[in-house]
Amino acid sequence: MKFINLLKKELKDLLSAQTIMGMVITLVIFYGLGTIMGDVMEKAMSSSEITVCDEDNTTFTNSVLQAIENQGNKVIKVSPSDQSDPAKLMKNINSDSLVIIPEGFTKTVLEDKKQAELKFINVMRNSSLSGTISSEKNSAVIDIIKEAVSSTLLLNYGLSDNDITTVKEPVLVKDITVIKDRSAEISYSAVSSLTMMQNMFLPIVIFILVMFSSQMIISAISTEKIDKTLETLLSAPVSRISVLLAKMLAAAIVAMLNAGVYMIGFSKYMNGMTGGAIEKISSSAEVSKMLSSLGLQFAPADYVLLGLQMFMTLLISLGVALILGAMVNDAKSAQTLIMPIMLCAMLPYLLSMFTSINSLPLGIKILIYLIPFTHTFTATDNLMFDNMTIFWGGFAYQVILFIIIMFFAVRLFTSDKIFTASLNFMQKSRAKRQINSDR
Repeated sequence: MKFINLLKKELKDLLSAQTIMGMVITLVIFYGLGTIMGDVMEKAMSSSEITVCDEDNTTFTNSVLQAIENQGNKVIKVSPSDQSDPAKLMKNINSDSLVIIPEGFTKTVLEDKKQAELKFINVMRNSSLSGTISSEKNSAVIDIIKEAVSSTLLLNYGLSDNDITTVKEPVLVKDITVIKDRSAEISYSAVSSLTMMQNMFLPIVIFILVMFSSQMIISAISTEKIDKTLETLLSAPVSRISVLLAKMLAAAIVAMLNAGVYMIGFSKYMNGMTGGAIEKISSSAEVSKMLSSLGLQFAPADYVLLGLQMFMTLLISLGVALILGAMVNDAKSAQTLIMPIMLCAMLPYLLSMFTSINSLPLGIKILIYLIPFTHTFTATDNLMFDNMTIFWGGFAYQVILFIIIMFFAVRLFTSDKIFTASLNFMQKSRAKRQINSDR
């Protein structure tokens, strides 16, 4: 019985109202994330539409398109138009992918017995995982067309053994990727893979910066408050603002060191996992030229803007951590108070990895953008795809929110409330109940 009583006591101490609330909030957030992700992935994979511009328009190409429809795919035909500007063409037809069957396709396959060229144009709108899944789905379109061409040849034109190579690989694909008003002859999947791998590092760095700096500030202030050393420090012949800034700067420096170490280690880990393929591809002069023509390579000014976003995120997390740390009265609550910051950082971090936040429903998008960390997680995509209005709007929101947070943090630290502030609501209610019962 003694052991059972001890166990009950420990469980009662550990399963506080704050802990249970954290569990409930975590469950709700992950359940919501799962629902959103499920809808996004279903939307990315469900479409079986193939937009085709048949410039050849022969019996053979019509048979190929019919074979594609017989496999359960919907073929949307568009009229031939000017292809000198792929970006303008895709905007006019309002589609994210287009297969162009050029004039002379039938003659090349049937008479010349050679591989015929197809043009495959894809529009890239973001670098998230859902975009990569869409690229894989779009790439499957070419496989469907190749299979349809091969089956049509075999069924209707009875090729000899000498033509078996043409039957196996009847199509030569010319990939074109479009981003905004720019285009380049490079496959969507290659661009998507490179940008996704490159963009994995920045969200990880941001997440680590937020978590490390917040945890250090909360732990430092709560420990000093519990040990009563904070009273001595704030009564020393130095301004309280200086104490506040020193704590913030020290936490920021240590967090950036940790983030740098983690980024270098993770980069080496990913490069090792892929056998150095990422480094070789990204360092290729041809690939670099293609990415530059698409506007996917950052200029020095872009890195400055990214740095400003990261700096504002760090300042906001430090300001919130300062206020939360001042509310702590015991070590257990200090560990719990990091959870709100962690959840606010985790939600946009996971969403930005799997989908474009700009593509979410309006209500959800507004809620996500109210979290200040979201604007830094989406900064890379916004700069890459020229969403500058969203970028600057997010930055202005961060600045305003930081000013408000620091106003309350300074007011708290320059008053005696720093020594009495508390978030232990349940303890207060229990104390009131005890007083009422004693009466």
